[in-house]
This record gives sequence, structure tokens and C-alpha cells, in this order.
Amino acid sequence: MKKNNLMDWLNQERSLDLNFLQWALPSFLAVIAIIFELVEHGTEGDWLGAGFMGEMIIFGFMGPIIIALILGWMRMLMKAEKMSAAELQTLNRALEQKVDERTSALEQRNTELARANQELQQLDEMKSEFVSLVSHELRSPLTTLNGGLELALQNTGMRTDPSARHTLETMVNESARLTKLVQTILDVSRLEAGKYTINPGPVALRPLMEQAAELILVSAKRPIEWKFGSDLPPVWADEIHLEEIIHNLLRNAEKYTPPGSPILLCAQLEGDRVRISVRDHGPGVPAELQEYIFERFGRGQTHENAPPGWGLGLYFARKLIKLQNGSIGVVSLIWDDPRYPGSEFFILVPVATGETDSIQEPEKDARE
Repeated sequence: MKKNNLMDWLNQERSLDLNFLQWALPSFLAVIAIIFELVEHGTEGDWLGAGFMGEMIIFGFMGPIIIALILGWMRMLMKAEKMSAAELQTLNRALEQKVDERTSALEQRNTELARANQELQQLDEMKSEFVSLVSHELRSPLTTLNGGLELALQNTGMRTDPSARHTLETMVNESARLTKLVQTILDVSRLEAGKYTINPGPVALRPLMEQAAELILVSAKRPIEWKFGSDLPPVWADEIHLEEIIHNLLRNAEKYTPPGSPILLCAQLEGDRVRISVRDHGPGVPAELQEYIFERFGRGQTHENAPPGWGLGLYFARKLIKLQNGSIGVVSLIWDDPRYPGSEFFILVPVATGETDSIQEPEKDARE
């Protein structure tokens, strides 16, 4: 502000100086020229001659008039510059005011967003604690229920009416399914809270995948195709958790692949990682859903005839593989079949080296 006031004062002083010079300097020059001409021609007695009159017109009148016009033109330029400076100053002040207003509004908005984000984090923590508490409380009665149902199914033997036995078997299966859901929710809650521990070490893939396929695919009488790279090295991971991830991928493939269609299990070396993939002959995953299915409760199919599921398997698998410095993804569509183009779900796991491997603790982000 002080700088602007100083510039205004300097502009006013310059304008007053030019205004004074526009009239004072030509008048002074005209007087000097007239006196000089009178003295010069007065000594010669030629006051009314052509030379005296010509020099008086040129030096006494035209010269000062031209100088006065030049100074007047300079005054006009100074005035235009002053007006432009005043307009620019007004625009600058208006711009500064708008910047201050927008900055204040932005700060207020940031404060509101920070407060809203804090509230959302608190709600998410409360939700996780509530889900964990409920799941924990459900696990004990479900364990008792599972044991009772299995014992009842064993004691009935073949003497029970087939329809009653079928009902009892359905109750056992659904109770086990509910128990699996509760355990999955507990595991997800522990993962999001950063309380899920792992014990990494070298893991041989072929026996682990054969055991997983035996449990999930062979028991379902699903045809299996194998494609393993030669001299495949062991990977560095938690064997129990890696097997759980592969179980999730196999269950997902079994769920969406039509009966009788094979499932291809692959493993090959890619740089310093091993790519483990499960290729199915299901309906495929549209491009717009390929990221969504890895989110909590994200499912690719939600219509009435969609296979049952909770949308937690792939989310849990992604969390678990990232905890072991790996990654997970999907490629779809992979087969030249308009009805069943299929999908390839894959994980990348670090190779076990001779040096001491370590699993770095990932950033804890419940919204990841």
C-alpha cells in the first residue's frame, strides 16, 4: 500500500512539472529569442527587414509553439499512463480481494473436509470393531452348533428317513458355510487393523497347489489342466496364507465355471517373481468391474441366478498377498468363446533367494 501511495505522488509531481514546463519553457525561449533578435537587429537598425521578421517568426514564435506542442503531447501520454496505472491498480486490488476470498473459502473447505474425513475414519473404526465383536460372539455358538449337527448326523446313520437325513446334511453344510463367513470377516478385520501376523519362508508351489486342487477341484469332480514352468524355484511367502489365497482363487473358478469345463492351473517364472494363475471357462469379468471385484463386498454378478457369495474372497486375497509383498490381478476375456470367454486370476509372489528375505509391513489403510 505504501508503495502504491509513493507511485501516485510521483505521478502527480511529474504531471505538475510537465504542466509548468509546457508554458514556462516556450515562454522563456520566446522572450530570449525576441530579446536576442531585437538586440542583434537593433544595432544594425534593421528592425523591419525580412531577416528580422523571418528570424522572429522562426525563433520567437514557431520554435516555442513546437516545444509547447511536444510538451503537451508528453502530458497526454503521462495522463494516459496514469489512467492505465489507476485501472491496473484497481484490477490488482479486486484480484487480491478475490484471491483472499477464495483462499479463505478454500481453507474453510479444507477444514470441513478434514473434519468429515476424521468422522468417517471414526465411523469406519467403529464399524470394524462392531463387526469384529459380533463375529467373535457368533463363532462360539456356531462351533457348538457345528459339533452338535455333525454328531447328530453320525448317530443317525442310515436308519433315518432319507429326507430327514438330507435336511440334516443341508444344515451341516450351511452351518459350516456360515462359520466360514464369520471367520473370513474376523480375518479381514484383523488385516485392516494391522494385527494379522505372517511367518514367511521358502514354499514349494507344486505340492501346495496339488493339495489345494485336491481339496476343492477334485472333490467337485472338476477336470484339471496343469501348466508349470521347468525348474520352478520356491517362493518366499507364508505357506498357510498363500494356500488360503489359492483356495479363494480355486473356489472362485469352480463357482463360475460350467460343469464339465476344465480349470487350468499355471505357474511360471517372471523375473524375480513367480506368476501363479487360475484360468476358468466362466462368463468373464467386464473391464469396468475388474478393479471393483477386489473391493469389499464387490461382486461381478448380482442377479438372481448369480452363484452365492459375499464379495470378500478376492478382497481378502488381495489384502493377504500384499502383506507378503505380492500382487493380484485379473485378465479377461481369455478364450474365443462368446458365451464363456473365461478369466485368468493371477498372483505374483517373490522368489525365495539365498539371502535373508523379509516381508515389509505395508501401510495400514482400511480404505485401500
